Amino acid sequence: MRATFMYGSGDVRVEEVPDPGIEQPTDAVVRVVRSCVCGSDLHPYHTMEKSDRGAPMGHEFLGVVEELGTEVTGLSRGDLVVAPFAFADNTCALCREGLHTSCPRGGFFGPGSGCGAQAEAVRVPQARGTLVRLPVGEDSALLPSLLTLADVYGTGHHAARTAHVGPRTTVTVIGDGAVGLLAVLSARQLGAERIILMGRHEDRTDLGREFGATDVVPERGKEGVERVRELTGGAGTHAVLECVGYLDAYETAVGVVRPGGVISRVGVPQYEEAPVGPGSLFRHNITLTGGPAPVRAYIEELLPAVLDGTVDPGRVFTRTIGLGEVPEGYRAMDRREALKVLVEPGR
Repeated sequence: MRATFMYGSGDVRVEEVPDPGIEQPTDAVVRVVRSCVCGSDLHPYHTMEKSDRGAPMGHEFLGVVEELGTEVTGLSRGDLVVAPFAFADNTCALCREGLHTSCPRGGFFGPGSGCGAQAEAVRVPQARGTLVRLPVGEDSALLPSLLTLADVYGTGHHAARTAHVGPRTTVTVIGDGAVGLLAVLSARQLGAERIILMGRHEDRTDLGREFGATDVVPERGKEGVERVRELTGGAGTHAVLECVGYLDAYETAVGVVRPGGVISRVGVPQYEEAPVGPGSLFRHNITLTGGPAPVRAYIEELLPAVLDGTVDPGRVFTRTIGLGEVPEGYRAMDRREALKVLVEPGR
C-alpha cells in the first residue's frame, strides 16, 4: 500500500510499504476512505530533524473495517468508522472519566506510533474502544464533516467545554485555523453571548463569522490585546480558547482574559515555559486548563448535529487531493493557500 512519511523538516514522501496486519487480538485493520493534513502536522514539518527513517504521518481518518482481531467485538467487517486521533480501550477508569488521551493502554496515531492515517490503510490498536461506527455509506456527502469528529471539531469543542463556556459567557478565540474556527462554532453551540475571533486571514475569519463570531480582531500582540480590551470595556473575556500553540498566542491569552476567567489551551504548545505566577494568572484568580482533546468522549455528543445537517464543520476543508499529492497538501497549508486539506486515498 501507499503511506505518507516525514523524513525531516519540509521532507514529506508517499511511499510503497507492506500492508498493515493484525498484531494484537485487540487490533483492527481499516481501509482509509478519507484522511487529512492537520495544522499540528506543520509543527514537525517546520522543525523535525532529518532522519534516514521516516515517521508515519496522519492521525485523522474515516475508513472501512477490513480485518478484526479475535478480541474485538461490536464491530463488523464492512463498517464505516471514524477514529479519534488517540486510540484508547474506553473501559479503564480514565476513559470512563472522559480522559481517553491518558488511557494507559492507549496512544496517538502518527509519528511514534507506527500507525499513520495519511495512507491507504491503517492498523488500529484498541479497536473496540477506539472506532465508532457511522450510519452512512462511504459515498455520503457528509464525510468531510464526519471526518472533523476525528480531531478538529472535538478539539474545538474541548476548548470551549474546559473553559466552561455557556450562556452569558464572553469568549476570545485565538487562531483562525480549523481548530480555532470550530472552537467558535462550539462556543456558539454552548450559548456564548459574545465571541471575539483573533485572526488576520479574511477568508478564514469570514467563515468564523458564519460559525458564530460576533467580532474579529486582526491585530496581534499588544495591539491585539488592547483591541479586545477596548471591545469589552476594558474587562477582557470570561474564556479564552488558545488554538495556536505558540508562546505569543499564550501571552495574548493572558492579556485578554478577565479576572476570574479561564484560559483553555488546545494548540499543541511549542514552548517549554510560560508565565503562570503572581503577575499573570495567580493575582487575578485565572484558571489555566486544556490539553489534548479526548475526542472519543465527544463523538456521540457531536454526531447527531452533523448527521442532521444542523452544523457543517466540514467547511474547514478548502482543498481536496489524492494520496500521491499529500506533499503538496503540506506545502499548501504551510503557505496559507489552504485552510485544511482533505485527502481521498482512492482519488
